[in-house]
Amino acid sequence: QGELVESGGGSVQVGGSLTLSCKASIYTRHYCMAWFRQTPGNEREGLAVRDSDGVTRYIDSVTGRFTISKDDAKNTLYLIMNDLKPEDTAMYVCAADPRMCNFEAREYNRWGQGTQVTVSS
Repeated sequence: QGELVESGGGSVQVGGSLTLSCKASIYTRHYCMAWFRQTPGNEREGLAVRDSDGVTRYIDSVTGRFTISKDDAKNTLYLIMNDLKPEDTAMYVCAADPRMCNFEAREYNRWGQGTQVTVSS
């Protein structure tokens, strides 16, 4: 099992909600943690980041619908997703890095395997 393990994906209808978890075997309090998503044939898209000071940032398409949170006592990262849309269908992957905190996938050195989210109308 890897350092980051996602869970919580599944199938949901438009407008529904899901909460993803990313259980880490690293001390998340020392890392920038992020959620990305990827669809076949496309690059990973950064969605939300949370730095070690608790500052969060989101891309426009998920602002107001998704919330990134972290429980350092459990070394677990979460992504609370509301008002899901068909275009949110993707493999969702968590990432961590001790230095950088941005939406660039190449900056992260730790990745999970991902959990699939499918939104149907």
